[in-house]
Amino acid sequence: MEKSVIQQQSSITPLNLMKLVVYSAIGIFMFFIPITIGEKTTIPLDHLVTYITAALGSSAKFYALAVIIMGGLRPFIVKTWNKDAVTLVFSIFKLIGIGVAFMAVFNFGPAFMFEPDMVPFLLNKLVIPVGLIVPIGSVFLAFLVGYGLLEFIGVIVRPVMRPIWKTPGRSAVDAVASFVGSYSIGLLITNRVFKEGKYTIKEASIIATGFSTVSATFMIIVAKTLGIMDYWNTYFWATLVITFIVTAITVRIYPLNKKSDEYITEVGDPEPELHGNLVKNAVSEGLKATSHSVPIGKNIVDNLKDGFIMAMGILPTILSVGLFGLILAKYTPIFDIIGYIFYPFTWALQIPEPMLAAKASALEIAEMFLPALLVVDAPIITKFIIAIVSVSSILFFSASIPCILSTEIPLSLKDILIIWFERTVLTLILATPVAFLLF
Repeated sequence: MEKSVIQQQSSITPLNLMKLVVYSAIGIFMFFIPITIGEKTTIPLDHLVTYITAALGSSAKFYALAVIIMGGLRPFIVKTWNKDAVTLVFSIFKLIGIGVAFMAVFNFGPAFMFEPDMVPFLLNKLVIPVGLIVPIGSVFLAFLVGYGLLEFIGVIVRPVMRPIWKTPGRSAVDAVASFVGSYSIGLLITNRVFKEGKYTIKEASIIATGFSTVSATFMIIVAKTLGIMDYWNTYFWATLVITFIVTAITVRIYPLNKKSDEYITEVGDPEPELHGNLVKNAVSEGLKATSHSVPIGKNIVDNLKDGFIMAMGILPTILSVGLFGLILAKYTPIFDIIGYIFYPFTWALQIPEPMLAAKASALEIAEMFLPALLVVDAPIITKFIIAIVSVSSILFFSASIPCILSTEIPLSLKDILIIWFERTVLTLILATPVAFLLF
């Protein structure tokens, strides 16, 4: 007890307090405070990426090609390509992505691929922006996730985690890490904590399928693609709230409500109770985390490296799975057929162009960016709803599903598909009235 008090006191220093306040404020400013430069009003991170994209000009596509080549070859260099069946399939898709990237950059290949809504759209509206915004965004994520803000928020929301989401307070850190970092960071934390016996099977399953969504940086790409950056803060907070309301519902229905309450370790390690003033505890935990933080320069370099590796992993699959999904959506009836599952909901909710909205909702399972491409010319209400669905559904085959399947968490593909359907329907129901109220 005395030791913990001494540690707590040693973490409360002016320098640690300055780090917690100033660095967190920088991160919040870059991601959440819109400013006007010229005639454009958006968050500073978006201004920065737009400036860098313009400065690179035509060389941006060669940068994207280099990232795709490295990302496509990486599984074979680090020898993870045949780890399991899912990894093997996506390693092949990454190689295909390299081929598509060469065709896109050097303009050769079948004519249908070069229609404006196919490869050119994927390259210019998704691949290049994502290739820049993920590494650049990861630099500023260092300020948000490295200096106590996550731990501070985790303590503040701890009293509501168990009653609403049936997870311990420490899972709040996973949830926030996903939204401000990435689903891969969130899943990495979840899997590690689960293996340490600090989450039950049910808790880990809830967190993996309910909290590990794409980050704010990916949401910026969706908002930019759909032309709704003018409503960025509204879109972000509506998506955050709806995502977690949907999770609160799915934890109470099959299959999540049937998951085991056992730990995978012999003895579980439930989190300790915190007593006393909530804000004081939150500040104390934030300062404790800050006292163990690495220097800002190292943190930025580490985050930039992680962001670049993530971009390498994402870009080849966006191009290959994205093109595959667009071809299926444009030239086959498969997503129309799957879309009929959601059509009764989009029709009953009176969403403008209900069949298009239903098809976009179905398309999300392939790749979370694809629904935005499908509804880019739709009415603003439909675009806003589908922008939320893209994030709140959480589960998609080009990235998050393989990530979940590669963890130790016992979730089957059947479980994942059922949860995806539930999340999509619930998101449509919750997002539609919000969109109608706003627009």
